[in-house]
Amino acid sequence: MTFAPFLDAPTYIQIHASAAALAVVLGPFVILRNRRDRLHKTGGYIWVLAMLVVAISSFWIKEFGLIGPLSPIHLLSVLTLWTLWVGMRHAFAGRIDQHRAAFQNLYWRGLLIAGLFNFMPGRATNRSVFPETPDAGWLVIVIGMAVIFGDVARRRIMQIRLARNSEICP
Repeated sequence: MTFAPFLDAPTYIQIHASAAALAVVLGPFVILRNRRDRLHKTGGYIWVLAMLVVAISSFWIKEFGLIGPLSPIHLLSVLTLWTLWVGMRHAFAGRIDQHRAAFQNLYWRGLLIAGLFNFMPGRATNRSVFPETPDAGWLVIVIGMAVIFGDVARRRIMQIRLARNSEICP
């Protein structure tokens, strides 16, 4: 592993990667913490700010554009900005369940899925982690997506079982 690809990257990629790393590390602390105290709020605001920086800085990354300078990943950036707005609006309105759901989905399905795609050959993360075998990044993507989709399937099965149990035992 080498940090050379990040150190040699343009400033906007360094900012983007640093904010994403902060969001990935801070996310579980904020999202999984049971106590919703000042520490949660402070960590949450830092996480939201990091996610804003990640989403906004992504629009300067144009090396992988498919539609002019934009790529499909930029749609995720727009969705991230919208989800941050919605999640904070729910928090300020006291709708904590919706706030929690919005930010948990953004972390687990948005940030981590986008993070997996940074392992595509040619990207700085791939060059940093797999300098000799860039195709190994595809394996990381496949395993990561399998874990994420497996979790989605597991949650859906649990919802179906709960619905069936509530029909049987009203």
